[in-house]
Parts: sequence; C-alpha cells; structure tokens
Amino acid sequence: MNTLSLLTEWQAWQRAGGLSERTIAERTGTLNHMAVFLDKDLSELAAAGIITFLGRKGIGPASRATYHASIRAFCAWAVEAEHFTVNPATKTPSPKRPRNLPRPVAAAQLGAILKAATRNRTRMMVLLAALAGLRVHEVAKIQGQDIDMDNGTLTVTGKGGGTQVMPLHPLLIDMARGFPREGYWFTTYNGNKERDSGPVLPSAVGTAISRAMGRAGVHGTPHQLRHWYGTALLEQGVDLRTVQELMRHQSIASTQIYTKVSDVRRRAAINLLVLPEAA
Repeated sequence: MNTLSLLTEWQAWQRAGGLSERTIAERTGTLNHMAVFLDKDLSELAAAGIITFLGRKGIGPASRATYHASIRAFCAWAVEAEHFTVNPATKTPSPKRPRNLPRPVAAAQLGAILKAATRNRTRMMVLLAALAGLRVHEVAKIQGQDIDMDNGTLTVTGKGGGTQVMPLHPLLIDMARGFPREGYWFTTYNGNKERDSGPVLPSAVGTAISRAMGRAGVHGTPHQLRHWYGTALLEQGVDLRTVQELMRHQSIASTQIYTKVSDVRRRAAINLLVLPEAA
C-alpha cells in the first residue's frame, strides 16, 4: 500500500476516533513530509528513516517532539491495522519536550496593540485572545450563534475538538453587539471582494494580530496575548484552579482534575480583567 492510501485510511480511522480535523491535518502533514524527505513510501518506514527525519538540522526541540508523537501514533495504528508487523517507532529515541515559560505581553504593550488595531475586526481578534484566552484557530471559527447575549457566555470548540461554555468579559459582550448574530464573524473573500460563507484561516487571524503588534512596536506572537490572559488572572488574585478552567487546560495535577470550579467563581474571575488605560 502506498503513502497516499495509508494516510487516507489513517485519516478515516482518526475521524472515527473523534479527533479534530486540525489534529488530523497536522499529523498527516508530518507523515507526508517525512515520506517526501526520505523519498520512500510509508509502507517501507523503518527506525533508521525516522531517526534520520527527526535528526536533521533546523528543527526546534518542541517541533521534534511533536513530530515524533505523530509518527508514534501512525506506527501504532499501522501495526493495529496489520500494515506493519513490527512498530519501527519503538526503536527510536523519544525527544525531550522543552518546558515553555509564560511569555505574556506587558500591559503597556497590550494597550499599544489595541491602539494599533484600528479596524474593528482586528481589535475584536485581539480582545478575544486577551479577554477570552482564545487561540488563533479558535478566533477564526467564532460564529454569532456562539455568543449567548442573555447569559453572557461564549461556546468554544478548542484543541482536540472539545467544546466548552465560558463566561464572557463584559467588554466583549458589548462589542459583540456590532457583529453578526448568525454566521462566522471573520469570513474570507472571493475574487469579487464579496463576503464568502467560510471562516478565515487561522493564519489570517495570526497575520492580522501580528501586523497590529508590528505597528505597535511589539515583538512577539499572537499567542502571547493568551499568556497575558492567564498571567493577568493570576495577578488579580484568581486561584490557579480557576485559571486552569478558564484557560481550558486539561489539568494542573491529577488530584485537581476532580475539583469543581463554580460558574460564579469563574464569572467573578473574568470580570476582574481590566484593560490598560491606553486601550
């Protein structure tokens, strides 16, 4: 079975398992990239090829660990599906994933970014990251029906396809009144400059925010707005367990998985966020 056939079957298997399209696309891209790099069909994959692919220069530690995880998942499936008799990934070293430190933008920088975000569309993108902690791919998919104006909540489908209902900051509730109540907020355009029905790509959200950061003289990435969100909550005295819930992280520690954070506490935490005066 050639590479295309293997990846098509693997994609179907992952969808049946409920994995998100984003995860499937990233995993498939990694395996296809490796097949092209090695100039071999994946049916011929061996430990030496995996080591060669992961050991090439120019890959950061985090990317190397992510690639290895995708390759492991593919090989485990290939054995289970009886395409491989042995799992070549078990004979490869597991790259160490570096521990990332929080890199939030400073309050003054956030104010400058918001000043530079002159278009209402870009300003909303920045605020969804800073006041709701959304990732760029989550911002891209926001629809009017995700906002419950009466209850002040936002329904978010995040990493892994998990969906949660989150309390929404009062400023975002107010700004949402100027956006459509149905359909995608941030849509693509066709050749006639008319609005299309589909959402923008996450890269378009990242580019819009990055340009505003550039105009503000802030060197960084859009994801640092999410870091500001978590850090600002902690600085306002919000307990770590509530911050974990608001950032939609899976866990802080195993024992804390079973600790329920009330909606009252989460809403009180969100309302503590205050934008810099410059904004």
